[in-house]
Amino acid sequence: MPGKSAAARQSLARIETAILGVFSAAGFEQIAPDILQPADIFLERSGEDIRNRTYVFADPSGAEMCLRPDLTVPACRYHLSHAASAQAEARYCYSGPVFRFADETNGANETVQTGVEWLGGGDAERAEAEVLRLACASVEAAGLTHYRVLTGDLGLFRALIDDFEIPERWRRRLKHHFWRPQAFRDLLASISGDAIRLRTSISAHVDAIAAGEGAGFVTRKLADEGHALQGGRTVEEITARLMEKAADRSERPLSRAEAQRIQDYLAIAGSPAEAAAAFTALDHGKRFAAATERFVRRAELLTGAQHFAAIFGRSLEYYTGFVFQIEADGPEGPVQVAGGGRYDDLLSDIGAPLPVPAVGCAVFPERIAGLSP
Repeated sequence: MPGKSAAARQSLARIETAILGVFSAAGFEQIAPDILQPADIFLERSGEDIRNRTYVFADPSGAEMCLRPDLTVPACRYHLSHAASAQAEARYCYSGPVFRFADETNGANETVQTGVEWLGGGDAERAEAEVLRLACASVEAAGLTHYRVLTGDLGLFRALIDDFEIPERWRRRLKHHFWRPQAFRDLLASISGDAIRLRTSISAHVDAIAAGEGAGFVTRKLADEGHALQGGRTVEEITARLMEKAADRSERPLSRAEAQRIQDYLAIAGSPAEAAAAFTALDHGKRFAAATERFVRRAELLTGAQHFAAIFGRSLEYYTGFVFQIEADGPEGPVQVAGGGRYDDLLSDIGAPLPVPAVGCAVFPERIAGLSP
């Protein structure tokens, strides 16, 4: 902890020990994941904030590595290499440094992250409620007495989209852009409204692809105009994207009422009880109704006040369901001191043969220490 006084180091150590004490008492095994990690999963699934601030370098073989910018992925990789089975239930806790380039809101390149990961748990709602309870208990053990809990549910949003009769590529893109508000609004506008507008040509390139010219057209066009491939995209990827644009013009667009239903969902905010009533009023579809039932069950298991916002998803793109964030007021405004959620696809993305249910949280001792008088 370079640059910190002895008193500050002692305070931080006390907070870190108090948080780990809560997790250990709850039966979580303490582990120490590797600091050096393969870069690809962080760059592909962690979100723009982490992607832009990760320390990436090449090892002697040329493989891209990074200093871990987060501890959830390293904990999952630890599980895959140490557990008897990827599907085996495991409960881990940890505390250690994470590394990100400093920016205007995060002034340190190295900070401490303490947290838990519950992998393979069978009762999803109960596990989610327990992880949030532990997060609250840990910040209280660290000395924080006044804080707010904000929650969201990406599972509800996914169920809402899955109930629409739309092409799978539209579902995939709507879910992908959830964390990008402007891109999401632009996409929603492009697939809803006037069908004639969708069928109007937007590009001679799209017309050529629609006529069946395919990858050969893209290859010739790049060569004729002297363009090099940019951003690592292949000819096949460019062709596939143009083919999607061509196909979009012949699809039935979302009606204005359907598009408004998505907007109405994203505007829902309030207590869990108020949110559940608003979900019921939407009367959307079977998948959404089932997700609402899970939301209500989890709300019944939770204690303490929470504020739900449908548009809230945190900034980490590997989340798939329930998410939460704990905030406290600092001298310059709200400070996020903890956060977490469900990420059921992450372990299969990094090598598990089947999806593994997973939920966890991270607590930030230095931010809590910074709130101390």
